[in-house]
Amino acid sequence: MKAHTKETQATLTPEKALTFLKEGNIRFQNNLKANRNLLEQVNDTSSGQFPFATILSCIDSRVSAELVFDQGLGDIFSVRIAGNFVNEDILGSMEFATKLAGTKVIVVLGHTACGAIKGACDDAKLGNLTALIQKIKPAVEAVTEPKDATLRNSSNIDFVNTVAEKNIYLTIDNIRNQSPVLKEMEDEGTIKIVGAMYDIKDGAVTFY
Repeated sequence: MKAHTKETQATLTPEKALTFLKEGNIRFQNNLKANRNLLEQVNDTSSGQFPFATILSCIDSRVSAELVFDQGLGDIFSVRIAGNFVNEDILGSMEFATKLAGTKVIVVLGHTACGAIKGACDDAKLGNLTALIQKIKPAVEAVTEPKDATLRNSSNIDFVNTVAEKNIYLTIDNIRNQSPVLKEMEDEGTIKIVGAMYDIKDGAVTFY
């Protein structure tokens, strides 16, 4: 499989870009890989890059976007931060990736049993991590069930995963609300902004 060129990138729609990711994850789940020569892709991308997707994911070592979507060099922009939320710098990176570099889809990728989400559920405090966790707290507060405080912590994995899902939706809302550039591109149909959840137990990605 060759690296994308300006010409192949230009032919892609947001729907087709999303299909590439879904197909790649199916290969990953089945322990298959597309036939690609990474060193050849190094050479092919040495004079430029034409990726088709931008993926915001957690720093979790088990959730490398390039691996779970079976993509090669030059295929995706990968933005990683614990808890997969957005800030001004990440939004700027996404605007570069889409408006200037031509990617067709933005995926906010959460995952099950997320440590950052667990920290937010427990209101953990540790150095700079304290401020980071505060950015995820709105997702905890937005999940109203269970009401029993003893069940609203990291020991309740169902609660953790529900908060992780809510965090994805809130992050997408923040992208649209805080970036007029990305909102306009989505409204025009130039890009899609979607959420997805990676299951650490089986490697499957569920798209919302």
